[in-house]
Amino acid sequence: MKKILLMLALFSAVVSANAQIATENSNALDNIGIGVTAGVSTPLDFNSVFPLNTNVGIKLTKDFTPAFGLEAEGIAFLNNNHFNSVKTAVKATNVSLSGVFNLSNIFGGYQGSPRVFEIKTVTGLGWMHAWNTPNNFLTAKTGLDLAFNIGKKKAHSIVITPAVYWNLNKFGDIHFDKRGSQLAVNVSYIYHFKTSNGTHHFKTYDVGAMINEINRLNGALQECESREPQVVEKVVQVPATNEVAVASKNGETWVVQFANASAKLSQEAKFILDKVGNDAIVDVTATATPTGSKEFNQKLSEKRAKAVADYLANRGVKVKSAVGKGVDAEKGKTAVVTTAQ
Repeated sequence: MKKILLMLALFSAVVSANAQIATENSNALDNIGIGVTAGVSTPLDFNSVFPLNTNVGIKLTKDFTPAFGLEAEGIAFLNNNHFNSVKTAVKATNVSLSGVFNLSNIFGGYQGSPRVFEIKTVTGLGWMHAWNTPNNFLTAKTGLDLAFNIGKKKAHSIVITPAVYWNLNKFGDIHFDKRGSQLAVNVSYIYHFKTSNGTHHFKTYDVGAMINEINRLNGALQECESREPQVVEKVVQVPATNEVAVASKNGETWVVQFANASAKLSQEAKFILDKVGNDAIVDVTATATPTGSKEFNQKLSEKRAKAVADYLANRGVKVKSAVGKGVDAEKGKTAVVTTAQ
């Protein structure tokens, strides 16, 4: 019991040490592998070692986490040793389902890709059918997978598996000993299918780095919020629509507004300018908003002043001066006509 508690404590320490690395949740059809196996076995009691029993079979694997998975195996024994000289080509078959614990990942952590060499434990139950009498047995398998993961993407594995196939009830009662059991060594090839994440295995994410980045951004945001508010210069509000210019009259001053980036007089602007008396002598001053370059706005304001001056002159109004003053955040895109002093 003390040994079990010690192992659990050690496992918890390993998990805690790797808590900053998160592994994605895979889909049901991810992390599946299929392969073939072949090997030799001999009775575990070693009373008749030779000839060795050869076996061949297939494997289907499914990893639920980098530390744990399942393995379904079906093998056929081809020689007579321990099977009472059965005359069929296949002397016995064994089908088993085993749990697989990846010791390399449990104790060393999973870093996003399988190691070149990994050690796993394989433990499970099975059912054997032999072509002699009695011919059906409950079996168990215990062994080690010595896996060599090869290829740039680690999509292929060559696995050497020393294992014991225990016959649990050959002699009637349930027993877990060498009677009727086989010691085997198999070599398997496993292909790991491509997963939904684009690799052939689990992906990991550095949660610690993500948390650090979130904290950094929060700190930067708090720093911005703690700064003194900056004074922003007053900006003239732009009308919701620029299709029609707006103008108004204030005593002996007439104000005409233009559309964005335009020096063309609208009908409303002309209507206001028509109210300037034909015998008046006026000054024209035009401006622009801060939008655009300084040179562009200077030329635009001059064009606006000229457009107003030309229109008034055509009506007989004497224009004393027409000046474009460039950018004026207060007056915006306007031309102001005033009676000359």
